[in-house]
Amino acid sequence: MAGRQLRASQQSPGHLHGTLPSPQPSLGHQWLSKAGPWPLGPWAARLLAPQPARPPARPPVRSAAAGSPSAPTRPGPTKWRPAAPVSRALALPGRGRNLRAAERAGTGGGFRAGPAGGWAGLGPAAMAEGSAELELFRRRWREELAGGAKRQRREVAAEPAAGLENRRSAEPSEPGYLALARGLLDGGAPPAPAFRSPSPARPAEEPAEDGDGDGGGDGDDLLGQLIRDLVSRTWKVLAEDEVLWYRLCQQEGYLLDTSISDYSCWKLALKNCRARERTLKTNWKNRIGAVSQLQYEQGKILCDVHSCDGVVIAGYTSGEVRLWDTRTWDYTAPILEPMHSPGDAGPQPHVSFVKINSSLAVAAYEDGTVSVWSLMFGREPIHRYQHNQRIQALALGSEGAAVATASGFEVKVESPNDRGFWQTTETFEIQKLVNFLNLVPDVTGSPVTVAAAEDIVYLLKAEDPGKILHSVYGQPVTCLDVSAHEAAFGVKTFGWLLNEPNQILLYNLETSQCLKKMGNSIGDFTCVNLRNSPPNMLVTGNKDRRVRVFDLRRSESLCSLYAHQLGVSAVQMDDWKIVSGGEEGLVCVWDQRMGTKLWEMHARHPVRHVWFNSHSLITANVPDEKTPRGASIMDDDLTAHRKHRGIIYAYEFSVDQLAVESVLPICRSSYDEVTGYNYNIGLAVPYDNI
Repeated sequence: MAGRQLRASQQSPGHLHGTLPSPQPSLGHQWLSKAGPWPLGPWAARLLAPQPARPPARPPVRSAAAGSPSAPTRPGPTKWRPAAPVSRALALPGRGRNLRAAERAGTGGGFRAGPAGGWAGLGPAAMAEGSAELELFRRRWREELAGGAKRQRREVAAEPAAGLENRRSAEPSEPGYLALARGLLDGGAPPAPAFRSPSPARPAEEPAEDGDGDGGGDGDDLLGQLIRDLVSRTWKVLAEDEVLWYRLCQQEGYLLDTSISDYSCWKLALKNCRARERTLKTNWKNRIGAVSQLQYEQGKILCDVHSCDGVVIAGYTSGEVRLWDTRTWDYTAPILEPMHSPGDAGPQPHVSFVKINSSLAVAAYEDGTVSVWSLMFGREPIHRYQHNQRIQALALGSEGAAVATASGFEVKVESPNDRGFWQTTETFEIQKLVNFLNLVPDVTGSPVTVAAAEDIVYLLKAEDPGKILHSVYGQPVTCLDVSAHEAAFGVKTFGWLLNEPNQILLYNLETSQCLKKMGNSIGDFTCVNLRNSPPNMLVTGNKDRRVRVFDLRRSESLCSLYAHQLGVSAVQMDDWKIVSGGEEGLVCVWDQRMGTKLWEMHARHPVRHVWFNSHSLITANVPDEKTPRGASIMDDDLTAHRKHRGIIYAYEFSVDQLAVESVLPICRSSYDEVTGYNYNIGLAVPYDNI
């Protein structure tokens, strides 16, 4: 017989084999017509058309040798060969579920089934005729899957149990259409018609393996798989977007001075920056890195130290000013030469104060002279001016070129004009001697100066000279620091006399109003750091041996750290650590959140300067006594004065630092320099070269 005929026999008890029943075409047409507003194409109509009745086939009789002895005449299926390869829809995972869906499919989607579960498909001509309808099916398949599967589940649930078997044999549309959708997803082409070997019919009361038994699970799984694929593609596009990773890198504070074209993979750049930050934090906590001593023996005794972005300036009693650039580890520092007048024949005066920013270096001398150097134009000063009395305070703007000095009852501000010539911008007369002086950062126009003179705090502007910011008689100011919009200073109250503790006051520079009063300490506040602290944070040091961190939003202390026996002299903090220096010469590094000390270093003389960034730390121990007893400053052998000189330490915690550079300079020296001394030669043994 032709390939379109099928031989099969019923295997269920109580049924006789016979002619294939004609399927009901209305179910498939009605289901597809409800799934969307589009009309059916010729290929889809042919797929869903009712099949003509087949002539009855004579069932073969199983031999007694092959059958069971108890039922020797029971009919059974014959062997057959498939007319086409097995469809990809039936080869997907969940084989049992797909088989049941195929058995319920009937003639839907271009397939028809006999009572025994045999399959027959359309010919190649019909499949070729439907190529024009593929695009239409591609546009419609998602809506039909989502809506049709739900309707089918509702219809199956509403039908009586008696007609369930008939519906399984007559339902033509959903599984075949699902197979078509799977074929389109897998390979972009409709599935080829295929036969499947017959399988024994499952009893009606046997539970379905997939748990629902309504055939809608296949559509839900297929739709969910597509949604997951679409979401995965969207995330992949986002994950490979260089602009997005560049903005994330900028938002987290990495590589701020770069453009998007500087790196080909910003995701990798952000990953490396985060890894480097974690390594730096670990090195900070475990004191892993290089340490060097910045010394200048011919300078005699250290007078003052300041630093900016790793560049250190130091002034000595010999009148010399020296620079170090720790960013390149080049400690052969240049000496800034002062401008000599015709009458300067004797020794140079001592250096009183030094300041440095990104472009200028300033030094004030004991005789009232102020010298200004440019870091780009050699060792000769670019400006010099003179006070009649000893200079009491020196201030340099964090950015720009503005210098403020206080001498006697006068505060003078110097800055260059539009043509580059230095001139005296403002001169202010005040009532008392100045103890602390600061220039307000990020100010446009004329410089703004904040000066603390005993118990009065002045806000000095060109348009409003002599404005008093704070004044309480008998309560002197003990420390001062300013930011772009606020000023913080410590006030020494009457103490036990009026039962009023010492406090930190926070003022707004624009409104001149007191914003906060913080602290409740018997000791004097000796240092405060507002400019370099995180937003809404403030760190202070006190004579009561404690370091306190304040939250400006709550006006209360977040933590109090006890360490320095003689009082705190310098502090700085960031978002996770605090570095403090004491009068006894101890430098402590704290974990702010845990409130614990990570490590400490000790040196002779009080700590007067502390500065750090993400990868380096600079500390300076400056002696109070500039002319110690029993030590002749004119001696040729300066080794006798080492304990009186003071010292500067530079710590480097960068991961890029070489292992050989983590050794002290005295240990890696060749001992052939005339300016060095080898009395610590025992630190380097065995000797490489002497």
